Amino acid sequence: MPDSPLSLLVLIGLALVFDFLCGVRDCASVVATVIASRALSGRQALTIAAIAEFIGPFLFGVAVATTIGKDLLNSAEIQISVVIAALIAAIAWNLFTLWLGLPSSSSHALVGGLIGAAVIRSGWSVVQPAGLAKVLLALAISPPLGLLAGYLVTKVVLFLARGATPSVNTCFKRGQIPTSFALALSHGTNDAQKAMGVITLGLVSAGVIPSFSVPQWVVAASAAAIACGAFLGGWRLIKTLGGKLYKIRPMDGFNTQIASSGVILSMALLGGPVSTTQVVSSAIMGVGSAERLSKVRWGVAAQIGAAWLLTIPVTVILGAAVSAILGRLP
Repeated sequence: MPDSPLSLLVLIGLALVFDFLCGVRDCASVVATVIASRALSGRQALTIAAIAEFIGPFLFGVAVATTIGKDLLNSAEIQISVVIAALIAAIAWNLFTLWLGLPSSSSHALVGGLIGAAVIRSGWSVVQPAGLAKVLLALAISPPLGLLAGYLVTKVVLFLARGATPSVNTCFKRGQIPTSFALALSHGTNDAQKAMGVITLGLVSAGVIPSFSVPQWVVAASAAAIACGAFLGGWRLIKTLGGKLYKIRPMDGFNTQIASSGVILSMALLGGPVSTTQVVSSAIMGVGSAERLSKVRWGVAAQIGAAWLLTIPVTVILGAAVSAILGRLP
């Protein structure tokens, strides 16, 4: 499949579809707890989230986009068809896990697809070790950080609220509105940048721009795509995260949102692509564990963990297979 203006348009379209699906599936992670605790209705929560998702990418720079589009692979050796293959692999895996109702990682899927598609075409030399280490480190440490943050935030809140009457739940319920906005803001900041990164990588590969620098129209298009996805929501995943891990109260939702948004935004500012699904799921488990370990339904958590572990190997294989097929096209 030769590089052409049409192939560049296909790449941009697929990147925005991937971004849209990130909004659909990851917004479930953003709003699940605020809906489960009845702080907001589903439509109210999704509307607030969509607004925040759109604003986020404009506020906190493009460090994650640079990591994905510039630091992970040697752009001088990347053809547009390689990026297209990676996006097809990531989208296919996202749709499959969305159909199953499993909150797997869009970030893992994209990274796996990029590595598989690039290596099968150009060999391992195309992968930049420092960039790969940065990506894998961010993906590896963010779930434990989410678990730890959820645990610590809950311990602090329980200490501060000791002796409080049940009416304190009203404060937690109202407090979830700004914390939900903050979590959606951090998600839009981190996840929309992944689409920005691959679109800009495609623009560099096509010679449209001379070096890696994210154009403003790419920022706006990516922000709009993830916001639209967020507004539609992923209701099956909302059910999984909002009720299957354990019964979530207003305090649990409040604590989860504070812990998750802190981890996700910090990693975004450092240029580390993370999985919002992973961080929120881990934070939910951390919040539940802070009260008692038996509160968490670890069987469901194990199913989610299995999906996390499968994502990169599966998408590496998918990305390589699609890239090999596209490479043979005239």
